Amino acid sequence: MFVSVMLDPGGIDSAKALAQILARYGFKKVQRALWESTKLGSSQLAVMKREIDSATDYYDTLRIYQFPFEGSFVLTELKQKKWRKCVIRSEK
Repeated sequence: MFVSVMLDPGGIDSAKALAQILARYGFKKVQRALWESTKLGSSQLAVMKREIDSATDYYDTLRIYQFPFEGSFVLTELKQKKWRKCVIRSEK
């Protein structure tokens, strides 16, 4: 599964913590605030999200793009310490 993470950390400490978490899960930094991985599984992603949740605060924002996930494109956003998920399915 292809997973891309876009970061907008609220501070330097959050930025460092998030970078360490992403690097530990095999993500590569491809742009200033963009990390990508093609080797992450669904179960690893769930664990990583819990780690991210504990390392962030109210001012941190991030988006996770996943494709394919059960044949769909999934956008997950963490904003103001709340997770939101949008699943986009193709029409046949």
